[in-house]
Formats: sequence, structure tokens, C-alpha cells
Amino acid sequence: MMYAIGLVLLALGILVSVALHECGHMWVARATGMKVRRYFVGFGPTLWSTKRPNKLGYTEYGVKAVPLGGFCDIAGMTAVDEIAPEDKPYAMYKQKVWKRAAVLFAGPAMNFIVGLVVIYGIANVWGLPDLNGATNAEVKETSCVAPQLSAGGELATCQGPGPAGLAGLRPGDRVVAIDGKKVTNSEDMVKVVRDLRGPQAFDIVRDGEAQQVSVNIQETQRWAKDADKPITVGAIGATLTTYVPPSTQYNPLTAVPGTIAFTGDLSVKLGEAIVKIPSKMGALVRSLAGGERDPETPISVVGASRLGGEAVEADLWVLFWFLLAQLNFVLGAVNLLPLIPFDGGHIAVAWYERVRDTLRKARGLVPAGPVNYMKLMPAAYAVIAVVGVFTVLTVAADLINPVSLFQ
Repeated sequence: MMYAIGLVLLALGILVSVALHECGHMWVARATGMKVRRYFVGFGPTLWSTKRPNKLGYTEYGVKAVPLGGFCDIAGMTAVDEIAPEDKPYAMYKQKVWKRAAVLFAGPAMNFIVGLVVIYGIANVWGLPDLNGATNAEVKETSCVAPQLSAGGELATCQGPGPAGLAGLRPGDRVVAIDGKKVTNSEDMVKVVRDLRGPQAFDIVRDGEAQQVSVNIQETQRWAKDADKPITVGAIGATLTTYVPPSTQYNPLTAVPGTIAFTGDLSVKLGEAIVKIPSKMGALVRSLAGGERDPETPISVVGASRLGGEAVEADLWVLFWFLLAQLNFVLGAVNLLPLIPFDGGHIAVAWYERVRDTLRKARGLVPAGPVNYMKLMPAAYAVIAVVGVFTVLTVAADLINPVSLFQ
């Protein structure tokens, strides 16, 4: 039940974020003297609409049947748009470049504002983690090493201390590296240990001090996922968890600089993740054929909603809100890409016209007029095709082989 609630809530949060994105366009368009003809949430058949008068005529507001976005229709967004004679003085393409750029930037800016507000709220309620702080595998307890008897996880009986206990590892020790290989979480440590045998150097942090101990990794039997027989792996006899640096707590005043600093770090991390997307598409496609889903592969709105459901089900509301904040930052950043049909593409066209006409004026020539958007349509269709394929692949992967918070 809580999973379903979380899934629906995050989906609604995304829809509200998109609606606010379009509000940003609408509000700035009106403030700069442009006519907003329609503002709708959703696509497809109209479920409800109403017309409201304003000083430039009226705006139609409404809700459509498919809740997968929204749009703000500004009169004369391009010179090829159909426009009524009475609306021509307020056409967007006739306005000064700074006004057009402001209207186009206002949508992504609204998403950045939403993200900042959510992060500010998290800072006050839960505090903010240090994104640059190191996470490690942490020892919870040590035990003897017993072979696994079946795929169901049953272990044989064993006695005495295992390699971890004999080496002096204690609960609370954080493992930083093994045999020179960096360890950032419990899963990393298990993978590294399974491939090693015999005495190995473990770099640990105990009570805040760096130390090194030698652990004699022992062979044992484990059943791999979907295997029909056990395999031989290395083990040390330790129950693990992942150490995460504690969050910094804030009050309403200190949360302001804290939010700004955290958002700067988060922007770097998100930028790095976006840059990695092309290199992760192969892994995404392989996951559709049943391969293990790489948690760093991109996800769709469907996948994000599922993660929201998992977070709420586990009573991790802070993760729910972090997901919503990150989605708003990504939505804003992607829309600023200088490609048609994104907002950034239209901003690029507007400034291209300004620079071009400035150069023409310097040469004694008259302005060349608005860019012919019909000539840009092939490039726009190419971008739409790429986005469409990307969307289909991520949605399919999120349905067939989804990323999980707890995998």
C-alpha cells in the first residue's frame, strides 16, 4: 500500500513540476507584454477548460486526458505560427531578444527554484549529507566462515572466529580499501573479497584513525544467482553495512548557505551522470535481455516513480524528496540544451538573430528578420527521434528490469 502511495505521489510531484515549468513561461510572458493563448496540464483530449479575460484578451486554462506533461501556448512563438491579426502586436517573435530569452529561460528557472525549495526543506527537517564525503563498508559483526548448503541461503554449522575476527577487525571498523582496491560500500567489499585468497592488506578507519591490518581470506562455497551449483569464493566472516557520513543539521537561517553549497555539489554530480548517459546505453539495452541492470543506467519517469514508491514503503521520506529535487534539476538542465525543440534551442535562435543583425547593421545592411524555423525542422525531428528512442528504452527497462534502491 505505501509503495503505491509513494509511486503515485512522486508521479504527481513530477506532473506538478512540469506544470510549474509552464507557469514560469506564462508568468514572464505576461509580464513582458506577450499574449498567452492557452495553458494546459497534460496532452490529448481536453477534459476541462475555462477562458479567463486579461488585458490582452483571454487565456484558456485546462486539463487534458494524458497526464504526461503540459504546455503554454504564447502567440507568435515563431514567425511561422498562425496568429490572429489582433494578436500580432503581442507576438513573441516580434519582442526584444532579452524578453524572449527571459520567457524561455523562465521555465527551466522554475524547476531550479522548485529544486532549491525542496533542498531547503530537507536541510531544515533532516539535514544535508556531505556529497563529497567518503562512504565505506562498515563491519557490523564478525563470525566464522561457513559454506552455503543450498541456493536458499542455508549455511553449514561452524565454530570459532573467522578470518576477520582473527585479524582483529571489530564492529564499527570502516574498510576503505582491500589490496589497494577502493571500497565505497558493502557490495563493493563483497565483490572484492570474493576474488581474493590468502593474506591481504585491509585499509581501515577505526575511531577516526587510519590503520592497516592483514586478513587471511578463506575459501568457501556460495550459490550464485540462478546457478545450478555452488562456486568457490573468498570470505572473511563479517556482516557488513555501508557507512555514510552523518548529515549536517541546519536552522532556517543556516539552511540558506547550506542549501546553496549542497546544490552546487549536487549539480556537479548530476552533470557527471548526464555526461555518462551515452556510455551507459549499451548496458541499458543489455538489461532488456535479462542482464543485470546497472544502477547507473538512466531511468524514466516510470523508474523514478518506482523509486519514490520504494522510498515511501521503507519510510525514507528524505530519499523521496531528494528524488523530486534531482528530477527538477535534471528537467531544468535538459531544457537548456541548445537544441530545438528545447527551450535552450529557442534561446540560441533568439541570440543568433541578435548577433546576426548587429553584424549586418555594422555592414550597413538592414536586419534579416526572424529565422525560418521550417529550415530547422529536420534537426528538430532528429532530436525528437533520439529523445523518443531514449524514452522508449528507459521506460521498457524500468518495466522489465527496474533499478531498485535496495538492489
